[in-house]
Amino acid sequence: MASAAPHPNPLREKLQEHRQFWLLMLFAILVLGIGIGLRDPWPSDEPRFTLAAKQMVESGDWLFPHRGVELYADKPPMLMWLEAASFEVVRNWRIAFMLPSFLASLGTLLLIYDLGRRLWNRKVGMYAAMAALMCIQFVFQAKRAQIDPLVVFYITAANWGLLRHMLCGPNWRMYWLGCFCAGLGVITKGVGFLALFMLLPYAWAAFRRWDGVAVMGAGAWWRWLLGLVATLAAIGLWLIPMLLAARSHTDNPIYAAYVNNILFHQTAGRYAHAWHHIQSRFYYLPIMLYAWLPLSLTYPGSFPRWWQALKAKDARILLPLGWMLLVLLFFSASAGKRDVYILPMLPMLALITAPYLEAMLATRWLRILCLLFLLVIGGGMLGLGAYALLTHPPFAAKLAYDRGFDGPADSLWWMCIVIGAAQWLLLAVFGLRRAPWAIAGGMLALWMVCGLWAYPLLNASSSASELMANVRAHLGPQDEIALVDWKEQNMLMLNRPAVDFGFSAPTSQQFAHAAQWQAAAPATRWLFVQEPAMGHCVDRSKAINMGHANRRDWWLFKADAVIPGCTPPPATTDEDVID
Repeated sequence: MASAAPHPNPLREKLQEHRQFWLLMLFAILVLGIGIGLRDPWPSDEPRFTLAAKQMVESGDWLFPHRGVELYADKPPMLMWLEAASFEVVRNWRIAFMLPSFLASLGTLLLIYDLGRRLWNRKVGMYAAMAALMCIQFVFQAKRAQIDPLVVFYITAANWGLLRHMLCGPNWRMYWLGCFCAGLGVITKGVGFLALFMLLPYAWAAFRRWDGVAVMGAGAWWRWLLGLVATLAAIGLWLIPMLLAARSHTDNPIYAAYVNNILFHQTAGRYAHAWHHIQSRFYYLPIMLYAWLPLSLTYPGSFPRWWQALKAKDARILLPLGWMLLVLLFFSASAGKRDVYILPMLPMLALITAPYLEAMLATRWLRILCLLFLLVIGGGMLGLGAYALLTHPPFAAKLAYDRGFDGPADSLWWMCIVIGAAQWLLLAVFGLRRAPWAIAGGMLALWMVCGLWAYPLLNASSSASELMANVRAHLGPQDEIALVDWKEQNMLMLNRPAVDFGFSAPTSQQFAHAAQWQAAAPATRWLFVQEPAMGHCVDRSKAINMGHANRRDWWLFKADAVIPGCTPPPATTDEDVID
């Protein structure tokens, strides 16, 4: 007689689910957090935001970000506020500048876990969070102190509130919270309003009476409008004090220029008339394939399952998927494109893939794709490392020179070999049947090598800390220094007061003002200048060549090296990539 199947134990299942959740969180903290504190800000964006945050702390002016003596109007101040606040807590810039990205990315994982749990079950929530965590672009950006992880968090938080209202509701408080988070996204990078696109597929689903959608009464129109109030309230937290403060500076036109730049030029003007990063309309399609690996390996199985769900009128798939398509169309319509612009779509992609992930991982075709992925990544790393070590190709020397790296060059290629060997070793251990486990281990190995090996090895050259330490070594206790044609990492890593004559001002104008400043106290004043800005106005034999760093050549000199009455021509230098 066959024995009866054991009865499920709800308490044991609940404890197992909690244990799995905390193991996921520990794994996420390890992947996202490893390397924090082991490097300084790296160009192009990180030193810019950290310098502005540092000047906030030092000056007490948290309303108007500065880059040297200039107002910095390219981005709203949210990230800079959070970096400055983090420093006030931990009192260490190496940790503080990375905390907002780390916490935002961890928060994004928690939000999509909770959505998966509420819309399906806890297992789906686990798969959703793990799917996002495995994506190369998600973790790469999470380990950068840029605005994108923060705006992804706010847009995901807005989607979380909206979907809880639209699919698990009605829950008007969640709806208003979601709209408020969209407003916080606006004062982070301007595009936070994209979360509100979720209203369009919801309206379609409610009109067509799709399964799972929460239908609101006809008298709820005023509650919907309160969402706009919540969005504007969040924006007003920054906008109203900023406008009032700018208005109080009517005698200084730079504040009016700041308002015009950040509210119009950097938003609608940048979208409609992009002046850099010009790409084709189909630019994002390959990005969604290779940047979102290994999650993109599931597309062949996800697409038909989404189609079946749409035919079954499952609003849980329609709303996130419709929102993703609208966001993709929005960014594709602008001529200016960057891969990170569509990153906010990734959490929703992970969410709607998660319900089918367990079934797909059991199929042979997906396990083979996982195996091929690790074979290619591991083989590419092994091949690149071995080729560079054995042949010492010119591109390797050029890469080291451009980045100002004068450490053991072989270490760079040994890192590639270690990453590739780890990928292949994990494949050998787990085999085809457990290839997804090999991918999780391979991704962990990749980020561990980056965080524990690459960060300390490359930090001195990438952050300009070594360059600026050499500059400090030439300065006496009473000496002063001014920067000409400088970059944010120069002022940030100098770690002593410096004079500047504007960041975006013409370099010839900066040089002329700096020479006048230096002539007032020639015995104690130095100029630190990027070579193109010097022209023929500096006697190189009397100047100190500080070397090559961040793809640029730098010089340090006193007044005796400056040729009197000489004005250098406008310099033409390669600008850092601006997000």
